[in-house]
Amino acid sequence: MAGSLVACGGGGSNSGGGGPIGGNPTPTPTPTPPPSSSECSLPARQDFVRAVLDEWYLFPDLLDTSVNQGNYNDLQSYIDALVAPARAQSKDRFFTYITSIAEEEAYYNSGSNAGFGIRLGYDTGSNRVFVIEGFEDGPGLPQGLDRGVELLAVGPTASSMQDIATLMATGGPQAVIEALGPSDPGVQRVFRIRELGGTERQVTVTKAEYPLDPVSDRYGAKIIDDGGKKVGYVNLRTFIGPAETDLREAFDDFRAQGVNEVIVDFRYNGGGLVRIAELMGDLMGRAYVGQVFSHTTLRPSKSDRNETDLFGSQSQAIAPTKIAFIGTGGTASASELVTNAFIPYLDTNMALVGTNTYGKPVGQYGFDHPEEECDLRLRAVTFKTENADRQGEYYTGLASVVPVTCRASDDISTQLGDPAESSIAQALAFLRGGAGVCSPISGRDATAMRRDPTSRAITARREVLQPARPTPAQRETPGLF
Repeated sequence: MAGSLVACGGGGSNSGGGGPIGGNPTPTPTPTPPPSSSECSLPARQDFVRAVLDEWYLFPDLLDTSVNQGNYNDLQSYIDALVAPARAQSKDRFFTYITSIAEEEAYYNSGSNAGFGIRLGYDTGSNRVFVIEGFEDGPGLPQGLDRGVELLAVGPTASSMQDIATLMATGGPQAVIEALGPSDPGVQRVFRIRELGGTERQVTVTKAEYPLDPVSDRYGAKIIDDGGKKVGYVNLRTFIGPAETDLREAFDDFRAQGVNEVIVDFRYNGGGLVRIAELMGDLMGRAYVGQVFSHTTLRPSKSDRNETDLFGSQSQAIAPTKIAFIGTGGTASASELVTNAFIPYLDTNMALVGTNTYGKPVGQYGFDHPEEECDLRLRAVTFKTENADRQGEYYTGLASVVPVTCRASDDISTQLGDPAESSIAQALAFLRGGAGVCSPISGRDATAMRRDPTSRAITARREVLQPARPTPAQRETPGLF
């Protein structure tokens, strides 16, 4: 499968989820520069944005051309006003935005970012914040910040810690985000935490630069023995360049061991590079080589850039007869692209397990400001993606188009990759018994969060903790800190 030339972008600002769909982290189209684009002043940057959107935006009829740039004192607010009509129709939920060229390329090329190396979620009913994933190369995991741990208090020092419950009650999730500090190496925070067994203790963690491993060495790829049947399990955190080697190795192992049923865990995957999504399709599409994986369609004036991508041949590929895709509200973009691509071929032999996904069947090109010192890239919604049946209208999530859905909770008291974890257990049940063992996902079903009964069991709605203006890493890996 040839790699798409479109560039990757992201979504999710103010959204609690969502991510990019793209191909190469460098921008491919060259926007027509406006006369004032030779400087980095706000008016010049606004002119740059307007020129790009006028030429490339996927929904030209949904641009508010009456917006007066003089009424806005920051660039993102101006962009939000321009695309507000598309947002009102759920077609551009903060998917068009500005970002740093340097930060974005560092992330997509190597997973480089700075932070504690943890993913956080919060319970909307009882104002509690939990670690829902710990990353192996980050500074938090060695201090015990791993899946299921609850954050009780945080502060720069032990004497200045604030209770999480108080922060949530007075300022909501954003107050917790601010208390965690900026995403800069050297920022230190003291936490009071409660472990799964109920033990409370204090830990100190300093933010650092670390590479994010897209497929965990602990649980990212494994074979589950389900009553003598070998089931392949792969948990892809994000679609970045380093995922290629990990995915090839995982599916080569599946092929060698005769795996023909697979669980693909996308539960927190906010998206990423289209070329990695296409590779993942190839690795599960040995039976469909030469057939349509996806259609990419731009606005009518840019139809010369439309593409049809076909399943390609990969030596590590398998031909699964059944696939269970695990998703949540944090599953978006490239994750949804891969899932949607298999509907025409597997039909009821595939299922969406967990809760409904975010709903992002569109993608972005990247447009760099002509002045390098501006370090400004505009990610603009420029194309939509559809499967072989031309199905791509899942703006409210994949539960509306996947033939079989199986509702399941995200059990943070059990590690990812464990067959006893609720969503994985339901995926295994589907692979054994089909749709008859499933309770369908309804609409935008909330993610359920469960805790060990010894630690005040709860079942409540949970969202990933996401800044209003996420970094490139946070766009693709929702809840990352």
